[in-house]
Amino acid sequence: MKDKPGSKTDLIRRRFLVGGIVQGVGFRPYIFNLAESEELTGFVSNTSAGVLIEIQGVPSNVNGFFKRLKLEAPALSKIVSVESDEISLVENCTDFTIEISQNTPGTNTLIPADMATCEDCLKDVFTPGNRRYGYAFTNCTNCGPRWTIIDRIPYDRPFTSMAPFTMCAACQAEYENPRDRRFHAQPNACPECGPQVWLEIDGERKEEPGVLAAVAKLLSDGKILAIKGLGGFHLAVDASNEEAVQRLRQRKNREAKPLAVMAPNLKAVSEIVFLDDQQSTQLLSPQAPILLLDKLAETPLAPSVAPGHQKLGVMLPYTPLHHLLFRELNNYSIKSLIMTSGNSSDEPICLNNQEARNRLSPIADAFVFHNRDILRRADDSVLQVLNGKPHFFRRSRGFSPVPVFVSGNGIDVLAVGPELKNTICILKNDRAFLSPHIGDLENLQAYEFFEETLGTLQNVLECEPDVIAHDMHPGYFSSQWAQKQKAQGKTLIPVQHHHAHMVAVMAEHQLSDPAIGLIMDGTGLGEDGTIWGGEILFGDASGYERLGHFDPMPIPGGDAAIKAPWRTAVSYLRSAVGEENVAAHLPDSYSELPVNAVLEMLQKNINSPLTSSCGRLFDAVAALTGRWPLAEYEAQAAIELMALTNHKEVQSAQPWPLPECPPSLVLPVGSLVIATARDVSKGVSAEIVSARFHRSLIELLAQAAYLAAKQKNISQVVLSGGVFQNEILLAGLVHALEDRNLKVFRPIQTPANDGAICLGQAIIARTRCGL
Repeated sequence: MKDKPGSKTDLIRRRFLVGGIVQGVGFRPYIFNLAESEELTGFVSNTSAGVLIEIQGVPSNVNGFFKRLKLEAPALSKIVSVESDEISLVENCTDFTIEISQNTPGTNTLIPADMATCEDCLKDVFTPGNRRYGYAFTNCTNCGPRWTIIDRIPYDRPFTSMAPFTMCAACQAEYENPRDRRFHAQPNACPECGPQVWLEIDGERKEEPGVLAAVAKLLSDGKILAIKGLGGFHLAVDASNEEAVQRLRQRKNREAKPLAVMAPNLKAVSEIVFLDDQQSTQLLSPQAPILLLDKLAETPLAPSVAPGHQKLGVMLPYTPLHHLLFRELNNYSIKSLIMTSGNSSDEPICLNNQEARNRLSPIADAFVFHNRDILRRADDSVLQVLNGKPHFFRRSRGFSPVPVFVSGNGIDVLAVGPELKNTICILKNDRAFLSPHIGDLENLQAYEFFEETLGTLQNVLECEPDVIAHDMHPGYFSSQWAQKQKAQGKTLIPVQHHHAHMVAVMAEHQLSDPAIGLIMDGTGLGEDGTIWGGEILFGDASGYERLGHFDPMPIPGGDAAIKAPWRTAVSYLRSAVGEENVAAHLPDSYSELPVNAVLEMLQKNINSPLTSSCGRLFDAVAALTGRWPLAEYEAQAAIELMALTNHKEVQSAQPWPLPECPPSLVLPVGSLVIATARDVSKGVSAEIVSARFHRSLIELLAQAAYLAAKQKNISQVVLSGGVFQNEILLAGLVHALEDRNLKVFRPIQTPANDGAICLGQAIIARTRCGL
């Protein structure tokens, strides 16, 4: 029984400002109902600084409201701050209302990410007689588009791409009813007043009814469809149709890289991959990522979906349109679709209808369009579950731009990231806002997407930092963009690539004490002008010391060797055994390659920069097996070498007899290369070579980290860099380091690859400015 207010002197009034993910997640109706249940009066309103609440009532009820505020908050919300003040009573305050949003300076609100369709909305979509039966844009405050439709905050319908759609009377009534789950659901709509879907083929337009039935028929006939989704377009084909999958690869210019699969439900997923409870939970989560899972030995999928890989990227439908399409596909016994990004290789995902027509017409046989504009691109997120926690490959839809919370405050910083797997970051107060995945800045379209994202994030967050952090490599597009901002009076702070990797992990774990960083990746410009990538660092955001690294090796042809791992193998072998002995250690298949030309380049030091890269070591070992002379996509040799083995085989493998890790911490590469070549020459299978190499590398890195930690008398070790996308290496090394009583920190909220570089850049820049 709540206390009843007596005289005016019995009442108090409090103001709350709630920061966090509190817009677009049903927070205001939650506050409305909470206030009513405590018999309080006042109001709630969205502002740019957060959700503003004023409540008036007897003290016990006001206190009850405050106690319940965080405990009962909506599932998709995240309260990160609550400011509270007692204020003067308001005369004639007799009820609790939801007021019109206010636009106030000093944005403190977190932007919600797009969420998969909830169970309640799916019931509406599949219940005959429901006014949203079969409607492809059904949503509520618990699901649907957010980031991809927002133009600016506060997150209200006039500031989204739903602004052109005037709600019908029934939708308006839901929108205005605080007891309805669609109260202030900004994308709220129905077939009478909302967006519509249509099919476009050979210039002709087919509208409802029957659009998705026609789409299903085209897919069953082996056609390639461009389907507009939440954050861009997908290219879709029947995943069991080998000819269709091969045609998609050819048209998309994606010869070997694995393709993602969408299946209608967990039962269908379990027919193509192994699935445990934790993985099922991740697939069913509101973020609905692509999850990397171990393939079954026998599946109905086309062989060319993920050739040479033990894992398959799988996701569940996350929009009503996806669910409705699979209902139609069931008529043709199609249980899975390829759903790959709607682009040609190395280009950004297509955003709007005309862009899709222009760019995807050479690939797609038909288009599924709708008229709800996508304002922000967002690729599907990609991750796997490793020891019960996320292991990100790409952090995008569903996760971004939800911030990473860091310790401390300071100046605002814009960090523009690296060249590959680019993301950008705005560091504001204790929050690091990482953009969705942008990609490799290697062409005009990607650079335009990069600039578009820079404008978007600064606009939506109402934040234009005066300090810009960038990679120290002057040739990166992102670094060149930063240099152009000098004319605008911006302060530029160059950051070493691997230092940024280390600090990114330290930031997400809020580590304040220095750590040892094992940073293993492919490429990053070092302080000495060489290419680093197999680094043992010591330090924190204020600075670092390079304690050790892999023995530097020349890379004949520079970047050309990344696409031709056989060149790297020849170089590493030459350094290990001498030029006169190279031929005797090469696989027979190398007789058809211009080995002598590469040896001459190395002898004359022609375009053969030095590198300590762990990624190149993987390339050399993989290429020495004779299987991957060329790479058709980034890190193919390393990825598929890993795919030849597994955790159990690596644990039981006999490590190669290597020299002890030297006190100098310059790690010997030659011994690993010689051991590989000897095993191959003895006819040892590539599978066993892979297992032995992984086991030996784990032992070598564990020894090095232990010696480094002992030197500096610390126990914290940070693991980062794209090589640690290799979960066999990562899990094995974590275990080996913990066996040595070291505390190990790996990326959990962000990728180990360059997708988190911007976070480290931002933290380092803020720290330098504060020194």
